[in-house]
Amino acid sequence: MKGFLKDQRTTRFFTKFFTYLFLILLSVIILYPILITASSAFKPGNIAAFTLEWTGDWSFDNFSRLFNETLYLDWYKNTLIIAIATMILQVTIVTFAGYTYSRYRFKGRKNSLVFFLIIQMVPTMAALTAFYVLAMLLGALDQYWFLTLIYIGGGIPMNTWLMKGYFDTVPRDLDESAKLDGAGHFRIFAQIILPLVRPMIAVQALWAFMGPFGDFLLAKFLLRTPENLTIAVGLQSFISNPQQQKVALFAAGAILAALPICLLFFFLQKNFVSGLTAGGTKG
Repeated sequence: MKGFLKDQRTTRFFTKFFTYLFLILLSVIILYPILITASSAFKPGNIAAFTLEWTGDWSFDNFSRLFNETLYLDWYKNTLIIAIATMILQVTIVTFAGYTYSRYRFKGRKNSLVFFLIIQMVPTMAALTAFYVLAMLLGALDQYWFLTLIYIGGGIPMNTWLMKGYFDTVPRDLDESAKLDGAGHFRIFAQIILPLVRPMIAVQALWAFMGPFGDFLLAKFLLRTPENLTIAVGLQSFISNPQQQKVALFAAGAILAALPICLLFFFLQKNFVSGLTAGGTKG
């Protein structure tokens, strides 16, 4: 008996040890680039490479130069407009679509769900030429609305599956009880079901908002004039020329670009755990 208890304590010790070791290692991997970026952003003058040095003077000159010497404010505004529009429209469409696929049976339901999966398998690189040709035909090259529509459309297939899975976890007995009380379809959706799926809606909103901030390929391909660029493309121009790299400006711009995402994350964080874990429990 003593040997068995000793083995259990040993097992628990090593389990905790390797768990904490993994978490520490993961934290270092995540925090190291953030610390390098922060250190480089507050270094006075321009620097040739990213460095992790906390000694020496700190300055806000790079942030001042970012606003006064570059088009960063235009890039920031463009990205915010695209991100907010993408978040609102995509979440609205995905929520209605997920509810429809979860609660109703109609012709073509299974085939369209399979079609969503097939579309999701097509990489963005394979569709770049099609996007460019379509933009030329519609006169939408260098236009925000076209890029926003692509972001919205690209997020609908897989997110509809996730939203449907979350709606499936809500008992249908609630729908039946509400119908017996005389509630209509929209009232059931808006007042009973929708409050229960807020966690997944919060997750969808964060994903949709983050997309335009992190996307470089599509924005670079479809936006042309310097003042119409998004943050990802604009910041890349600071370090694209090996002879004239503006590393400090890039780091300062990257820190400011992360602020809206962080604010939205902290605003919605209480919903994330249940939203991420419950969406795939049923399909």
